[in-house]
Amino acid sequence: MSTWKPDPTFYPSARMASSAPKETLAYVATFDPTRQMPDALDVVDIERGSSTYGTVAGRVPMPNTGDELHHFGWNACSSCLCPNAPHPHSERRYLVVPGLRSSRIHIIDTKPDPHQPKIVRVLEPDEVAHRAGYTRPHTVHCGPEGIYVVSLANAEGEAPGGIFLMDHETFDIRGQWEIDRGPQQLAYDGWWHLGFDTVVTSEWGLPATFENGLVPEVLLGGNYGHRLHFWDLHSRKHKQVIDFGAENQLVFELRPAHDPTRPYGFVNSVISLKDLSASIWTWYRDGDQWAARKIIEIPAEPADPDLLPPMLKSFGAVPPLVTDIALSLDDRFLYVSCWGTGDLRQYDVSNPDAPKLTGNIRIGGIVSRATHPKAGGRKLNGGPQMVEVSRDGSRVYFTNSLYGVIDEQFYPDGIDGWMVKLDAAPDGGLTFDDSFFVEWPKTHRPHQIRLEGGDASSDSYCYP
Repeated sequence: MSTWKPDPTFYPSARMASSAPKETLAYVATFDPTRQMPDALDVVDIERGSSTYGTVAGRVPMPNTGDELHHFGWNACSSCLCPNAPHPHSERRYLVVPGLRSSRIHIIDTKPDPHQPKIVRVLEPDEVAHRAGYTRPHTVHCGPEGIYVVSLANAEGEAPGGIFLMDHETFDIRGQWEIDRGPQQLAYDGWWHLGFDTVVTSEWGLPATFENGLVPEVLLGGNYGHRLHFWDLHSRKHKQVIDFGAENQLVFELRPAHDPTRPYGFVNSVISLKDLSASIWTWYRDGDQWAARKIIEIPAEPADPDLLPPMLKSFGAVPPLVTDIALSLDDRFLYVSCWGTGDLRQYDVSNPDAPKLTGNIRIGGIVSRATHPKAGGRKLNGGPQMVEVSRDGSRVYFTNSLYGVIDEQFYPDGIDGWMVKLDAAPDGGLTFDDSFFVEWPKTHRPHQIRLEGGDASSDSYCYP
């Protein structure tokens, strides 16, 4: 008698997922900053010992130009094993790849040949706006009920941004997720504590304040996002807001604990208006409410104004610009990308209230332009940006581009795209994989990474 079996890449818990087979491929969203050539989903060989290790082994060009591929995700993941999931026999097969600038969504099949995926459906911007009521899709997460897409603007490109749901198999858009949004207007990331029936969302800004670059007047006025929002997952109603204060601008990436019995998580504030520092905050349960506190502050570094871009000359310092974070599956190590200074930091957050710096490497950076062992001593631009961690926690990958027009504001000579790999020691510490340094042609820059079979930020779990 034949039986249906769950996808073998699904695991009930992060603890079990950490023993999954090693990934052999990475899918990387790349874009043309001039918007003259199609963006692409590139396939990078990350199987050590392979004859093409550390090279782009496949490419899926998009059918249009000007998409600005950004954050993407799988159609299904380990959350399909949750008790309330209506589709436990789904398959992690398709990548849902939005264009942040175009609002076009591409569905890419990674089978039968994972090295040569194929586009099987394209949802055009008009369809997205009409069916979802939102545009500028930014973040894709697979959840028990379907695919959640956090978008930065409504159908007219204005406030409010929010979340819409897609069917995980047909990819039809079901519609707007929120029933009662309360005071929420801005959006950026969205994730959840499945064990506590809670959704968390963060804030960036509206298209008018980022599509042509960050607007200094908006930034210095404290008018980018600086709040967290907490929602009831099932009633889809806004429950609470936590304001970090207008000085803490750009509250971005949400990384809840992978253990569903532990109601806390981490989020980054990109820049402080007080001193250009960046910070990491933890949110946590405090009685019947949520609370947050700052646990890490990374200071700006003094610098010669002649070496700084126009946007920073008057400050005489390089801000760390923490633009991404990642949490290992055992909830032990938090990785922090400092896109401005060029640092990739590793903190032991076993005790979230007392983080300890356990590793740091430097590559690129606005002033430092630190090199890589395989770069022949060349000065590198860009810095650690989108970071991804393997399921066993021993490999860390990252790329160096943030967003086309914003890249130019902080790196006026442009960014030459690269991707690197670090080896992480079991008890802390980071070293370069000297043989892994992937470079892109000037026509494209790499952004987000997804690892074959799942990674530390692709799945959520319902069992400890």
